[in-house]
Amino acid sequence: MKSFLQTKEWLEFQKSAGRKTWRFDDGKIVANIIRHDLPFRMNYLYIPHGPTVDFNAISGSIDNEFAQFVAYLKNLARQEHSIFIKIEPLDDKVPEALHQFKFRRSSKEVQPSRSVIIDLEKPEDELLAAMHHKTRYNIKVAEKNSLKFVAGKNIDIFWKLLKHTAKNDNFSTHPKEYYEKLCSTAGIMAETIFVEHDSKSIAGAIWLAYGDTAYYLHGAMDRNPKYKPMMAPYFLHWEAMKLAKKYGMKHYDFWGIDAQKYPGVTRFKLGWGGRQVEYPGAFDLSVRGFWFFVYKVLRKIF
Repeated sequence: MKSFLQTKEWLEFQKSAGRKTWRFDDGKIVANIIRHDLPFRMNYLYIPHGPTVDFNAISGSIDNEFAQFVAYLKNLARQEHSIFIKIEPLDDKVPEALHQFKFRRSSKEVQPSRSVIIDLEKPEDELLAAMHHKTRYNIKVAEKNSLKFVAGKNIDIFWKLLKHTAKNDNFSTHPKEYYEKLCSTAGIMAETIFVEHDSKSIAGAIWLAYGDTAYYLHGAMDRNPKYKPMMAPYFLHWEAMKLAKKYGMKHYDFWGIDAQKYPGVTRFKLGWGGRQVEYPGAFDLSVRGFWFFVYKVLRKIF
């Protein structure tokens, strides 16, 4: 199982966004390694959706293979003065193999460990039948409001919507340049999509295609009360799914659910009737014990 977060293109994107990066690849274990900076000149090394391991290619001792990999990570962490190493593998066998090297489960995840995936190989009538009845109803409402679906690359419009959403929903965003680079890095098939009403964009998203899957990564909408009855988010995702089907995509990944942190968004995504998937989660390896302890204490406080 391989994620777009473990591609060379994603590493190039992270580098262009200003982060230090490395790639470990011995033909059996592959890992994109990204340095994430913390306050007070601290940092940690992060492996998103990895490492990926070809267990069938390991002919000798699995423990020896992982020991060499962990030794590489520790040396790199010391070189970068990192206080810990975080991995978020997709394969359950990876954290099992790394447990003996003192990787321990972390409550702090960077990528969501749960998601909802829609099977786009089903006919449209079957997709609709699998949805919650309110989701189907809201799609029908949206289709009666003269909305228009537009795909392309317009970060200026997306950024305007995103700032509006962030202000109203009280969350932080990446800098505008992050989204610009995401949609312009060679080899990364990412673009903006919008819902327009009277030629005005009232909802938007950035989606990405990798392999046979379309991923919904970032969303935004105009919170003006007059647009709420139009059900633009339902129109956005339904039209995106239909377009993804035309592109030959087999899956539509909503990219994350969390009923405790985001109950409303989670209910929305579950309403589409897809299958829920759960990944192993995050695991940390302490490199600088005292500062790692301080980091965990401060994270609980703030």
